[in-house]
This record gives sequence, C-alpha cells and structure tokens, in this order.
Amino acid sequence: MLEETYGMTAITGQSPEEAEKEIRSALAEEGFGILTEIDVSATLTNKIGVEFRPYKILGACNPNLAHRALQADERMGLLLPCNVIVAESAEGETVVSILDPNVMERVADAEGIAEIAHEARSRLERALSSIS
Repeated sequence: MLEETYGMTAITGQSPEEAEKEIRSALAEEGFGILTEIDVSATLTNKIGVEFRPYKILGACNPNLAHRALQADERMGLLLPCNVIVAESAEGETVVSILDPNVMERVADAEGIAEIAHEARSRLERALSSIS
C-alpha cells in the first residue's frame, strides 16, 4: 500500500472490473456500503466526446462512522462519503485509491473527529490491503 498526502493506494495486476469487485466486497466486510458510483470514462465519452481509460469513483460510507462524524460537526458532510477510485493508470496498471479519512481531522477541530477518522482509516486500510 502506498501512502499519499490525502489518500492510500494499492496497485494490482487485476483488471479494473476485478479490482472493483474485490474492493466492494472488502469494503462491505468493513461495514461500508457504496452510496454513489461515477463512471468517469463513460461520462467523459457521453458528455464531451473524449475517450478516457477506465476510471470509476465509488462513494463508500460506513453509516455508524458517518453519523458520529456528523454529530461532531455537521460540516463533515462535505467530506462524506469516502471516495474510492478504481482506475487504469496511464501505465496500464489497475490502481485502487481511497481518501484518507485523517483529512477530516486536518480541517476540523471538533471534538471526537480524530478518533472517528482513525477508526475509519483502519477499516479502509484493511479493505485496501485485501486487494491482490
């Protein structure tokens, strides 16, 4: 797993479709559901006629953690759900990236946000580490 300033990434030899199936299952095991799905490739093709490599954004949410975050600071909704990217890189590898929930504690000073962010990160790290 690679760490970035605002996300965590796994690179796999799987196809984007296989990696998406695997991350959806791993997220479900950690209590996350997918609330939104954006097929960026299809959108760019349909809206502006541009071909783009496979690229999807999944909006993952753990209802218990989201509720706790919203109770601490209702503006946390700006950072929910946690975005998960499943894409083919320019090099042809499949990349799965997840927003680091610790970003919440960097932008909010509400009591309890750090604990919630760390719990969410632990769950998301476990899901990401299951990508083969």
